[in-house]
Amino acid sequence: MSNPAPIQGLPAAPGVAIGPLWIHWPDEVVVERAQARDADDEWRRILASIEQSRQQLNELRDMAEAKVGAEEAAIFEAHLMFLEDEEFISTIRQSVFSDRLTAEAGVEVAVAKYAEMLLALEDEYFRARAADLKDVGQRLMRNAGGGGSGARRALTQPSIIVADDLSPSETIQFERQFVLGICTMRGGPTSHVAILSRGLGVPAVVSAQVTLDASLDGVLAVLDGETGTLTIDPDGETIGAAQTRRAKWLSTRARAQSVAHEPAVTRDGARVEVVANIGNQRDAIAAMDNGAEGVGLFRTEFLFMDRASLPTEVEQIEAYGEIARILAGRPLVARMLDIGGDKPVPYLDIEHEDNPFLGWRAIRMLDRREDIYLTQFRALLRAGAATPDFKCDLRIMLPMVSTMLEIERGRELFERAQAQLRAEGLPFAEQTQFGIMVEVPSAALMAREFASQVDFFSIGTNDLTQYTLAVDRGNAKVASLASPYHPAVLRLIKMTIDAAHEHGKWCGLCGELGGDALAAPVLLGLGLDEFSMSPSAIPALKAAVRERSRADCVEIARRALSLATTRQVIDYLSGL
Repeated sequence: MSNPAPIQGLPAAPGVAIGPLWIHWPDEVVVERAQARDADDEWRRILASIEQSRQQLNELRDMAEAKVGAEEAAIFEAHLMFLEDEEFISTIRQSVFSDRLTAEAGVEVAVAKYAEMLLALEDEYFRARAADLKDVGQRLMRNAGGGGSGARRALTQPSIIVADDLSPSETIQFERQFVLGICTMRGGPTSHVAILSRGLGVPAVVSAQVTLDASLDGVLAVLDGETGTLTIDPDGETIGAAQTRRAKWLSTRARAQSVAHEPAVTRDGARVEVVANIGNQRDAIAAMDNGAEGVGLFRTEFLFMDRASLPTEVEQIEAYGEIARILAGRPLVARMLDIGGDKPVPYLDIEHEDNPFLGWRAIRMLDRREDIYLTQFRALLRAGAATPDFKCDLRIMLPMVSTMLEIERGRELFERAQAQLRAEGLPFAEQTQFGIMVEVPSAALMAREFASQVDFFSIGTNDLTQYTLAVDRGNAKVASLASPYHPAVLRLIKMTIDAAHEHGKWCGLCGELGGDALAAPVLLGLGLDEFSMSPSAIPALKAAVRERSRADCVEIARRALSLATTRQVIDYLSGL
């Protein structure tokens, strides 16, 4: 038997899967534009559907938090926001009362209208929200009684799922023990299905050039999340090679997990700090369970999302204090509120922007919303002293810094919060460090000047990559260009680390690159002090650190920085 050529896609989650294909056909609601007899009755059905959908989405969010963490679960926040959108709901109401449409038809009309508006926008983030809106519309129509069984064909044996696309709700509801791998025809490495697959530890390939065919159901296949390939009906040699790669992957993962709580020390005795990116208390617990030595990125946005008003100082103290108690004296690096861009909050009245990633977001909001940041500084500082059983190692950093003025304004507010607390006689973490995130090229280029004004740097490679390469990391059409392995990105990382060390300051990294074992030798060789990542990535990263000496890594980094292309860098590191 001749072995068919692998179907190429984009790698989305690491690992190798071998098993039968399971073709996923969505259970979509199809609605006729029928006239309603009683508009009031139709509206009551819609209101009931909205409430039922809200309950379901909250349950899915909680399920996602338990399975993969708060960051990934935030996907469902976007769905919930549509149910709170007054204009969207008003359009449905108009279709029912003015156009006399049924509940299901009214929803379909509103979804079509707003999806068309989103797809017409140039910004890829908002274009991607059209898929979220359609998913919400299907849920609303189904709950209103508009057809579609809502029951999916059961996945009853371990399989590789193949689909045109998968919604977040579909992905998170599959029984984990039956999901060997996931392959979709749509999406990019930062799509919802990719994010959830990585959180679940499931190999995944997206944007695969595969044709859905019922005859493929049950056919043996090999899916490689490292190379981004799907091989259907492979020959014996291909299966054997895949089994070897899968066994190595599983063995490496198990071995790393068994020593996850041991320190990350190179062969020549250099120790680095391996910490976690978290979004809430549940993430903090998962971080400790996976061997984290602290938290390198605490996304404080969770407390500001999914509510109608700003959290009070007391509410913030309670939430931050709980995180500190879980860490029990380990380092806690908290990022000040980073709202805007991909994390809009309705009650802040952030105006629509054509390109929110280059707009009014993060620390740029300080001048007009000083009250938010002053309260947050106070709450974090007080939370750092709210744990009498141990001393909290609190560190606070500003997001999206691009100018010296932003550092000066942020530090002034930080010191004002300290002065207020002293004057009020309130205890707070006196030794709190003040730092910044390096996420834009200007911050890396000015790192020597910035280092004199702060206690530490934390490099956010996700944003640094997209801003350096002018690539929207949410756009599947250019997703392959958005690589932190690009020599330009690596050189900016080196520039930042060198500047920190010249001033006697430490430098961490909290983007996805920090949890990528392939990058560990380069980052070690550049002198990185702290690696921060998703809790699930910690065991493998620690294992990668232990494999080499720092001296060898210095040479690896030198070689990598001399290369001219992303592919050359990846091929070089893959061959080590």
